[in-house]
Amino acid sequence: MYWEMIRNGLSEVMPENALSLWINPLKCLHESDTSIELAGPDRFFCSWVTENYLPRINSVLEKLGMPDTRITITVDPEQSVPMLPPGISHQQMRLPNVPKNNTAVRVLHPRFTFDEFMTGESNLMARSACEAIANDDSSISRCLFIDSDTGLGKSHLTHAVAHKILAESPGTRLHYLTSQQLTAEMVRSIRSNSMDDFKEKYHSQCDVLLVEDIHSLSGRSKTQEELAAVLDILLEKNKRVIFTSKVPARDIADIDPGFRSRLSSGLVTSINPPDFKTRCHIIKRKAGKSIPGLSEELIGYLAENIRGDIRQVESAIIGLKAKTSLLRCPADLDMVKEVLSNIITSRANIVSALMIRDFIAEQFKTSHEELCSKSRKKTVAFPRQVAMYLARKLTDQPLGDIGKAFNRDHSTVVHSVKVITESINRCGSVRGQVDLLTRKLKKKFD
Repeated sequence: MYWEMIRNGLSEVMPENALSLWINPLKCLHESDTSIELAGPDRFFCSWVTENYLPRINSVLEKLGMPDTRITITVDPEQSVPMLPPGISHQQMRLPNVPKNNTAVRVLHPRFTFDEFMTGESNLMARSACEAIANDDSSISRCLFIDSDTGLGKSHLTHAVAHKILAESPGTRLHYLTSQQLTAEMVRSIRSNSMDDFKEKYHSQCDVLLVEDIHSLSGRSKTQEELAAVLDILLEKNKRVIFTSKVPARDIADIDPGFRSRLSSGLVTSINPPDFKTRCHIIKRKAGKSIPGLSEELIGYLAENIRGDIRQVESAIIGLKAKTSLLRCPADLDMVKEVLSNIITSRANIVSALMIRDFIAEQFKTSHEELCSKSRKKTVAFPRQVAMYLARKLTDQPLGDIGKAFNRDHSTVVHSVKVITESINRCGSVRGQVDLLTRKLKKKFD
């Protein structure tokens, strides 16, 4: 009875199409003087009605003399599709005043959520920034650039942002795609003479933009130009933007300086390889209780030998689960070594920044004490920078660990890598020298 009275009251203040689309499908499950429980066809429907029409329902209740009656809207388990008026096909509904295709999202991995993300010192900043953007925290920059090597969690965090936003605010116009997909979409728009639709989609019908693998735009000047315009407009409108890349924005080759500047205009952060402690936590979390015999000693052995790409940890855990299940015996050191032999190379287990430091000292007729000293003489500084460059290139050690091998911090390693990279691109003799040293190192430790 009460719900019928409320619907009659709403019919006087709402357009007929909105009433048919959002109010009539609601079913009254229970009603009393103090509460009314309504049910909608799905979670998205219920969220939209709660956000946009619950104030009007409460207003009608006040007019009926029931201001303290509480309205709850839940999903009706008996309904699988919306109850549409006669003559309307069962196709996906579009919100009033929202254009078609207002949201474009890659297929989200169900496990890539914030709850499943293992946080450590190497990724704390990136995790916090992504949560702030997902929560629409205005105290943090609206534009975020994350760079890291493969398998360290960039995609996990961007998936987590999309999961959280779509779960809590399903009406958000969110576009999540790779730079390759963005380029392909723009090319199709140019060929079909529909660039106005492309610009409308990203300029006016976008609340959140997530673009992965931005380094792939190297050399794609037209896409850079369009994305730069999109970024200017979205940030001017206080929208949220996240970019991910395998390399820092400053190191992406062949991009327009203006576009590079825009990429770095907000918060810039890196995800470094997890330290030993974090790797142990990740292994414990992923292994759970499903691998019998996985002791602290074996966990430590796995963490010591798998560095960098977290996908290698997942592969090792899957392998151990399979072996312990098929062989019906607990994990031991021999089993762990056998699994690791199929995942990582011998060089990944042996070579380290310390070994590269000593090797370079020998090649340049100096000593590792000299390379660790404060000397800035060219005969010492150049070999030191080459050694840091090769340690970064040939090992999975974090920047901080590489720096410690030379009695330096991570910023010195970053500077050295940049200096040698520029020298390689500019000077053929340096490039030849570094290539020769790389070959010698691989031959020595492989």
